[in-house]
Amino acid sequence: MKQLLNIKKENDGLGKQVNKLTNKVLLKTYILFIFTLLFVVSNQTLQAQEITPQNGEKYIIGGIAVVGETSFSEQTIITYSGLRKGEEVIVPGDKISTAIKKLWNSNLFNNIEIYINRVEDGEVFLEIRLEDLPELNEVKINGIKKSKKEKLITENSLTKGVKVTENLVTTTKNYLVSKYQKEGFYNTKVHINTIEIEDTIQTSKSAMNMVVNIDKGKKVKIKNINFSGNSVITDSKLKKAMKNTKQKNITHIFKRSKYIEGDFREDLNSIVDKYKEIGYRDARILSDSLVVLDPKHVALYIELEEGELYTFGQINFIGNTVYSDQVLRRTLRINPGDTYNGVLLEKRIADVENPDAIDITNLYQNNGYLFSSINPVEVSAQGNVIDLEIRISEGKPVYFTDVSVVGNDVTNDHVIYREMHTRPGQLYNKSNVIRTIRELSQLGFFDAAQIATNFNNPNPNEGTIDLEYSVVETGSSQIELQGGYGGGGFIGTLGLSFNNFSLRNIFNLESYKPVPRGDGQKLSLRLQASQFYQTYSFSFTEPWLGGEKPVQFSTSVSHTKQFLYDTQTGKADRDKRFNITGVSVGLAKRLNEPDNFFTLSQAVSYQHYNLKNYNTGLFTFGDGYSNNLAYTIGLSRNSTYNDPVFPVGGSNFNVSAKLTLPYSLFNDVDYGALKEEREELSEIVKDPNQIYSNEERMAANNGIAAIDQERFKWLEFYKIKFKAEWYAEIVKKLVLKPSAEFGFLGAYNQDRGDIPFERFFLGGDGLGSYSLDGRETIGLRGYPNQSIQPVDENGVPTNDGGTIYNKFSLELRYPITLKQQAKIFVLGFMEGGISVNDFKDYSPYDLKRSAGAGLRVFMPAFGLLGIDLGYGFDPVPGQNKANGWETHFIIGQQF
Repeated sequence: MKQLLNIKKENDGLGKQVNKLTNKVLLKTYILFIFTLLFVVSNQTLQAQEITPQNGEKYIIGGIAVVGETSFSEQTIITYSGLRKGEEVIVPGDKISTAIKKLWNSNLFNNIEIYINRVEDGEVFLEIRLEDLPELNEVKINGIKKSKKEKLITENSLTKGVKVTENLVTTTKNYLVSKYQKEGFYNTKVHINTIEIEDTIQTSKSAMNMVVNIDKGKKVKIKNINFSGNSVITDSKLKKAMKNTKQKNITHIFKRSKYIEGDFREDLNSIVDKYKEIGYRDARILSDSLVVLDPKHVALYIELEEGELYTFGQINFIGNTVYSDQVLRRTLRINPGDTYNGVLLEKRIADVENPDAIDITNLYQNNGYLFSSINPVEVSAQGNVIDLEIRISEGKPVYFTDVSVVGNDVTNDHVIYREMHTRPGQLYNKSNVIRTIRELSQLGFFDAAQIATNFNNPNPNEGTIDLEYSVVETGSSQIELQGGYGGGGFIGTLGLSFNNFSLRNIFNLESYKPVPRGDGQKLSLRLQASQFYQTYSFSFTEPWLGGEKPVQFSTSVSHTKQFLYDTQTGKADRDKRFNITGVSVGLAKRLNEPDNFFTLSQAVSYQHYNLKNYNTGLFTFGDGYSNNLAYTIGLSRNSTYNDPVFPVGGSNFNVSAKLTLPYSLFNDVDYGALKEEREELSEIVKDPNQIYSNEERMAANNGIAAIDQERFKWLEFYKIKFKAEWYAEIVKKLVLKPSAEFGFLGAYNQDRGDIPFERFFLGGDGLGSYSLDGRETIGLRGYPNQSIQPVDENGVPTNDGGTIYNKFSLELRYPITLKQQAKIFVLGFMEGGISVNDFKDYSPYDLKRSAGAGLRVFMPAFGLLGIDLGYGFDPVPGQNKANGWETHFIIGQQF
């Protein structure tokens, strides 16, 4: 039995081996059959087969056919593919793959495949199968206001006829989600459905309608920002360092507490920078997380590792030959032993936020070393003391080979070149490039936001470069056309201001488009009329007299007529009139000292005041005349930048003195005696005890008029004015503008007294409309026009204006848009001002105060338009309660 079992085991093993061998033979036979069948089918079938990856063979393309639903011709598609008949290809190979990619990249086709139709005598016949991508027919957007739908369609190029691709759908979805998350809608969901329709116009094309469903959800705000791991800096200071991410708080007026992912990531870097500023160079964010508290609120958790305090050690300069170590250390202004401040170190090397900063990069670039590079390298940090090497590659000094300008279609080249502080052959100077941009923006002929510089053909080896300024023209001429009812009748105004005029082409008819332009001159015409007054004025300014130096020439002529109101007819009485005729000529020269932001201006002006039977409370004589011959000298400095409509930095101040001749020194008139005589006559006019007859009082009045006619035949005065304003960007685009101004009108001879002309009238919008007596109107929002007047001994307003005024103002501005077509910004303001006749009544703390908000719109064709709503906290002179709310409309007011 044992032997039999052994035999059975051997037989069992043999059987297994036989079965294995049999299975292998059958498998090989099956595989061989399949390959044989595939070979026969691939060479005999007339049906096209898809190319499969295998060892490629070379063929000549015998022909290319195109099948599928497409509106493109066969030849067009073959051209798109890059394949051509007679070309040698490897099948399969790179050329076939490249052809498929080209067809896909055209964004015109879908379901693209290339097949072998047949192979004959070394030639392969290919077949391209594809179909046109569907075109967009109609877009429907749900979930937002109707007024915003068109903008979204434009921003995402969802116009009719565009090809509907997966990329278009995905890009649109991502854009919308990102857009609304930036606005604080963190849970925004966007679903896009495409519905295929049959194009009834061209049935060969497929078309789709798109339905975009937007669910913005609730606006998500940050309820809490929580820190852990911090001991050196408090939570409140870390929150303050986060400029764009704020937790919910009623005190955050300009920084809302909405959660925006990108801003949060940026603020995490700001936290690390905060630590670097106080020496904690190794500080880092270990983790950050967001917890959804409810559909409207989230909480942020930030875990910190502060590290240890570091100080600066030795600072060595490597590679400097142009400047000594001592000069570079004075510029760096960091000494061994100072607390480590990585942010300050970066700014002292190169302050990217301030182009005028005192840093080492500007030190080199303002002296020609455009290609210089400065890199601080830490060489040791032992004992928390950081030793630095500041490695400098100076390069060669760079000179301008060519300086050009492009984009000026109207303004002539010489107008631009004369404002440039960069010239061919000149050593590169970064500050001169920045100054040129400022000067071009101040011209008002170009869109300040689009002035750019392009550096071309840089050659570090030769030390040369080309500089190109790119500008975009903006409308510089303005028209003022108004009509309204006021002052007892219709008032019409026509004003034309051509701010880029060309006088030399005035007789060149071809240059009228609609007037000659391009030479930077200014021509203004203004006519204003009603039945009670008429004003005509003309002015011309040439900013570069002679074309060689920045000497501005200006001249103006004006004439005004004013008629008294006839109480019987209700019309103007033409026999009772007051005329003013004036002319002025001025020169202003740009200075180089103390710096080239200063301008010295001088002007001579003459006004003739003629009264005929014009008896009002304004003047003590109704018949007669006055002459005003004056010399004005002023010194100003304007360094504001860049946009004159919305400056974001710099300052502007002006001090001036207007002087007449001291006639009382040489005209042999005893003004002391006239003063005494006038006082005696005034007692008769007042006559509190009624001891004088009407005839005597009338004679006294005539006597006063005759004395005043003598006193004011030639006006004698001096007027001092000062105004200063500053601009500072607190955060991005939010600009603070403080300003202060002061005016004083004085007399050389106190016996002659203050003149009734040239006075200061404070209050309202500051628009003078027509000024008959040379008065100056100063705006003070929150109060009626010209309402802030000096008062007499009884507290009654004099209504004659003041000889002294003071005004302080604080504005906070934020732009809505600064585009070329329209520049719009909102503002909040606080103001205070006062007007008096004597320094003993003047106090800078006794001001009429106001506050409010406003809107400004600047359009090139119409100038500045605006509205202010101000609240006056104090009573106007003669009243006993706060003035309250006033609305002011601004037209053509300075910015």
